[in-house]
Amino acid sequence: GALLGWVVSPLRLFAPGRRPPRDPEDGVTLLAHALQTAQLAERARAPRTLVAAALLHDLGHLLARPAEAHPCDDVHELRALGLLGSAFGRDVLEPIRLHVQAKRYLCTTDPRHAAALPPAARASLALQGGRMSRDEVWLFEDTPYAEQAVALRRWDDAAHVPSMATAPLQSFVGLLHEVRQGVGGAPRAGIGQIGIPNGTATLR
Repeated sequence: GALLGWVVSPLRLFAPGRRPPRDPEDGVTLLAHALQTAQLAERARAPRTLVAAALLHDLGHLLARPAEAHPCDDVHELRALGLLGSAFGRDVLEPIRLHVQAKRYLCTTDPRHAAALPPAARASLALQGGRMSRDEVWLFEDTPYAEQAVALRRWDDAAHVPSMATAPLQSFVGLLHEVRQGVGGAPRAGIGQIGIPNGTATLR
């Protein structure tokens, strides 16, 4: 029905011929990256709302204007909120909004994550504010949905594998429909096991 059509409409931005402002440097298309990120979330038994966020987190790249194709921060984490905000709740929107700040946080507090950052993410880090100050770390850790955003960011940065097999895009339509209806928020496992690991260092 009309609801299912709305749920599918953001996914049409992934259709062939729609390209991000900058071609991926690692050979992974934006669609493949989205599917890999969502699959990693599913493997971690994340709540369905967080799987939806993982699938949709980079839609904002497709909404950037052509004039912004030169190196700059395209604030893609904010661009998609207008498109998605009328249908999804905070459990989906907030991890998307915070996933760039989560990269800054992880690069500040987790040296191993920073060292393994994909080249494109490493190049954009300075444009997005660079590493966090001590105060910024504290503020981020106290922000609602920070833990979910960190989990999303870890999957995001791991989802750059050219040969990774994933389920097709249409296989996620049902999940998005359920989340849109408000029945997909219950975690299939505790969020604590997919969020900020106990070994992560902080600047406290």
